[in-house]
Amino acid sequence: MTRPIARVLALLEILQSGGTRTVADLAERLDVDERTVRRYVDRLLDLDVPVRSVRGRYGGYRLAPGYRMPPLMLSDEEALAVLLGLVTGRRSGSITTSVAAVESAVAKVRRVLPASLGQRLDALVQVTDFTAPAKPALAADADVLLTVAEAARDRSPVALAYLARHGGASDRVVHPYGVVAHAGRWYVTGADSTSGEVRTFRVDRISAAEVRPGTFDVPSGFDAGRHVLTSIAEAPHRHEVSVRIEATPDEVRAVFPQAVASLEEEVPWTRVRIRAERLDWIPPLLARLDRPFVVERPAELRDLIRALAARLAAHADA
Repeated sequence: MTRPIARVLALLEILQSGGTRTVADLAERLDVDERTVRRYVDRLLDLDVPVRSVRGRYGGYRLAPGYRMPPLMLSDEEALAVLLGLVTGRRSGSITTSVAAVESAVAKVRRVLPASLGQRLDALVQVTDFTAPAKPALAADADVLLTVAEAARDRSPVALAYLARHGGASDRVVHPYGVVAHAGRWYVTGADSTSGEVRTFRVDRISAAEVRPGTFDVPSGFDAGRHVLTSIAEAPHRHEVSVRIEATPDEVRAVFPQAVASLEEEVPWTRVRIRAERLDWIPPLLARLDRPFVVERPAELRDLIRALAARLAAHADA
């Protein structure tokens, strides 16, 4: 958005706060001269915004009584995209403007949304844990996601129609402890009626969600984000990897995050356990860490490491 257009919209926002604003006050607020303020007013008039000129000592500009910007006609998906783009951008640091500017933008979008949708989005923002680095995570049905978030906020059971990783469909009732946005996906974690355990579910695999009567308590100290990351790292996969690295857990975590690996400290070593569908991404990370290590399993990983070492040596000799 160009600066003149942004300032015209900023002028409209100021006038919508009510009262009569002098030209001098508007010029100061917008950081322009008084002649430019009058030009911005003309632009608003061209857009059929009813700006009234007030003459006299305390004159200036005001909006016609009762005028408000029309509500944003956003679908649930569109509203979710706009609001969460602002929220995740703020939490990840990818939006470099001030916190006040982001909060102001969120408030403006929130103010023009229908009340019912705004309350549902409030619930999602309130209960969601954004893992770092945060990324927009919109690969889920908006109504399902908002329903799960409301249930988590109100501590109400929710019935889910779920399609598991292996393709099996099931119906279950979950006590949602929290919602987590991680690596471009949404997850809900909580007590599962089918298994009797605390489970993690991908929201994009939920085809229907319905809040049920009742309430529940979240276990004291439960960390939804940590539980989801641990669940992802320990999920069954094709390969069971175990590598001992002569490094501290903090050094290992710099290249193997919690969602990828579980760690066991055995000073001066740290054992790294990984469950993976493919192995080719592990040797470059071991090289990046640049610490002594021992591959305990699988044997295929040793072959991939030797192949990477040979390629690097060939490149160095070229």
